[in-house]
Amino acid sequence: MKDMLEPTEPAVRRGQDPPAATSRYGWRYHHLGIPTSTPRPGEYYLEQVKMYVSGYEDSPYGIQWMRFAPDSPVHPLIQSVPHLAFEVDDLEAALVGREILTAPNSPSEGVMVAMILDNGAPIELLEFRGERQADVP
Repeated sequence: MKDMLEPTEPAVRRGQDPPAATSRYGWRYHHLGIPTSTPRPGEYYLEQVKMYVSGYEDSPYGIQWMRFAPDSPVHPLIQSVPHLAFEVDDLEAALVGREILTAPNSPSEGVMVAMILDNGAPIELLEFRGERQADVP
């Protein structure tokens, strides 16, 4: 299983080479999360993390806007730096050897997520279990 590959020293890649996340690990792009302090149309509140999300459902590119309540427990780096999110087949295996920023958790039924840190940037990993839900942020 590709998720089982531990991270290694990155090879120098040429401009046309895809990143190891997709070409070597087999991860699939899911969304780009962008922090904002401005309320946006259609946002909805996620009580357990005290944040508002919007845009994902309408964006053909998977753009998700995130606005955080002042007392949100979400890591400050995630609240201030955009993140890429990838779908993985096996979250536990994908986390092996990586610096974990947010421990695995389930934001909604059938979904497990965790955040890792890569070169100072947060990366979200999602594993969908069972049937996929259309309204998962």
